[in-house]
Amino acid sequence: MKKIGLLLLTILLISCQSEVKKEDLVKINGYWEIKEVEMANGETKDYKINETIDFFELKNNAGFRQKLMPQFNGTYSTNGIKELIKVVRKDKAFFIEYNTTYGKWQEEILEIADSTLVLKNKANLEYTYKRYKPFSLK
Repeated sequence: MKKIGLLLLTILLISCQSEVKKEDLVKINGYWEIKEVEMANGETKDYKINETIDFFELKNNAGFRQKLMPQFNGTYSTNGIKELIKVVRKDKAFFIEYNTTYGKWQEEILEIADSTLVLKNKANLEYTYKRYKPFSLK
């Protein structure tokens, strides 16, 4: 009986998960900070303070991601490195493909909303981002 209950719960959770739609991909644009990372073994690491944030710019499914460091005056500093990205559809899922001089990799887009972005890499790490809200001491 427990197995049936667990199976039904699993089906319910899977069916409640929102499917990424092509028209939602524009929501990737902007500033994001990591909220938490779920490890492959199910453990979660929370990030309360981030020294860097990710800036995504995507037009026609191609663009870049850049690491930025927010400054107290409301500006950002960067090392100038931009990771080229493109979004591709494989089967029923969307992936961000990264291309740098150091390597190529991809992350599956599990969820995209106005304030949430969830990406999963091939090591089964799930990165949950929240929309970055800038601060300033001006």
